[in-house]
Amino acid sequence: MEAKKIAEGIWEVPRTAKEGMLVPARIYATDKLFKEMDQGVFEQVTNVACLPGIQKYAICMPDGHWGYGFPIGGVAAMDTKTGVISPGGIGFDINCGMRLIRTNLIEAEVKPKLRDLIDRLFHAVPCGVGTKGFLKLKEDEFREIMVQGAQGIIRRGYGWPEDAERMEDAGRIPGADPAKVSPKATSRGIHQLGTLGSGNHYLEIQVVYPGNVYDADAAKAMGIDRDFQVVVMFHCGSRGFGHQVGTDYLDLFGPAMKRYGITIRDRELACAPFASPEGQDYFKAMVCAANSAFANRQMVTHRIREVFSDVFKRDARDLGLDIVYDVTHNIAKIERYQVNGEEKELLVHRKGATRSFPPGHPELAERYRATGQPVIIGGSMETGSYLLIGTAKAMEESFGSTCHGSGRTMSRTAAKKKVHGRDLLQRMEQKGIYVRAASFAGVAEEAGMAYKDISDVVEAVETLGISKKVVRLQPIGNIKG
Repeated sequence: MEAKKIAEGIWEVPRTAKEGMLVPARIYATDKLFKEMDQGVFEQVTNVACLPGIQKYAICMPDGHWGYGFPIGGVAAMDTKTGVISPGGIGFDINCGMRLIRTNLIEAEVKPKLRDLIDRLFHAVPCGVGTKGFLKLKEDEFREIMVQGAQGIIRRGYGWPEDAERMEDAGRIPGADPAKVSPKATSRGIHQLGTLGSGNHYLEIQVVYPGNVYDADAAKAMGIDRDFQVVVMFHCGSRGFGHQVGTDYLDLFGPAMKRYGITIRDRELACAPFASPEGQDYFKAMVCAANSAFANRQMVTHRIREVFSDVFKRDARDLGLDIVYDVTHNIAKIERYQVNGEEKELLVHRKGATRSFPPGHPELAERYRATGQPVIIGGSMETGSYLLIGTAKAMEESFGSTCHGSGRTMSRTAAKKKVHGRDLLQRMEQKGIYVRAASFAGVAEEAGMAYKDISDVVEAVETLGISKKVVRLQPIGNIKG
C-alpha cells in the first residue's frame, strides 16, 4: 500500500487507497524506520481509518507493529456522539503502562549490592504467567480498588500521600462501574495486584550516565539531578483482569454491530457506538481495569521501597524513592481537541502510545505544569530507555500522543529460534546487566535484536516535535516476566 511523505517524519495514505476510509492514515517515522515498518501496519492503520466517527486521521507511531485490530503504536480519536469505542484500539492489557522511580543512590553504591537487590526484587514482585501477589482482598475490597485505583492502595498504607499527584489522572480515572465487570474478570484480577506478569513486562535498575541528560532543567524538575544516579523503571498493567474485560466485551460487540448497522474490515476491530449502552458499559468496565492497573503498579512500588530499604538499611524516604511519573499506553480517554477550527470532545484511543501533554496543560499536576508531562519510553532490556516531556505540537499533530517504546521487529517465535535465553543472560551479564527471569524462553523472546533501535524511535518523535528528549537511562539489572 503506497504512502506518500508529506512532511519530515510524516507519511500519509490517502482516503482513496482503500474503500471505506473516512480519513487518511498517517505513519510517523524516519526514512529508516518507515522502510522497516511491516506491511501489516499499513493494512491495519487504514482499516482503523474506516471506523465510524474517526476524526482527522488514523495514526501509527514510529514504534508501530502488527497488533490485534489496531497496530501497536496506534492512535485514533472518535467523536463522542457519532464515533465508536473499540477494544482493539485499547489492547487486552488495559492500562499497560510505565512507572519511573528516582533514588538518591549512585551506581557505585548500588553495584556491590546489585545481585542481592535484583534477587530480592525477583522474589518480592512475582512475575511470569499466572503469578499472584501478596495482597489479599475480598471481592468488595477489590471492587473499591476498581473505583479508587492507586489512591485506594495508598489509603491502605501501601504508599505515600504525595504518590498520587505523580501519576497520570492521579492514579484514578473517573467513571468506573464495577457492576459492568464480569465475575470471571473479577476472579482473574483479585489476586494479581503487585505482580509484573509475563511477555515484555519488566522491572529494571537503570543509571543516568554522564552525557545522557539532554534537558537539565526538566530533568531536575523530575528529580534527576546527578551523574550516575540510579532509578527504577517498571512496565506492567491490569494483567488477566483487563484481558477478561476485553474478551467479554468483544463477544458482546459482535451482535451489537449488527443492531447498529456497523460493518468493519477486520473482525478484530469489533466496536460499538460510544454513546450506546454497550459502548458505555465497556468504557465503565475498561476504567475499572485501568484503575486496577494503577493499583497494581502502586503495590509494586511499595515492594520496591521495602526491598531497597532492607538492602541498604535506610528508610525509603531517606533513599529518595519518589515516583517520577506513571503513564498509561493502552487506554481510551475523553479529551478535547481542535478539529477543523472547532473544539470537540473526542474519545482518544491509544494502543501502544503514550499521552504527551505540553507545559501549561490543565490536566497536569502542578509540579509538572511548567515542564510538560513526563513521558516514559521503555526500550529493550539490552538497550536502555528514555524519559521525554510532552509538547504543544503533540496537541496539534497527534491528539496529545507520542510513542511508547521500541516496537518489535521480530516475532517471539522467531526470536527464540535466534537465541537461547541462557546464552542471552550470560551475554548480558558480561555487559554488566544482571538479569533474573521467570523462564529462559521469556528472556529469548525479549532479546534486544527483536526490537527497533529505541534511539531511532525517540529521534523520530523529537524530529516531529510531538515530544522532547530529557534523559537516557541505561540498565544494570533487570527482572523479566
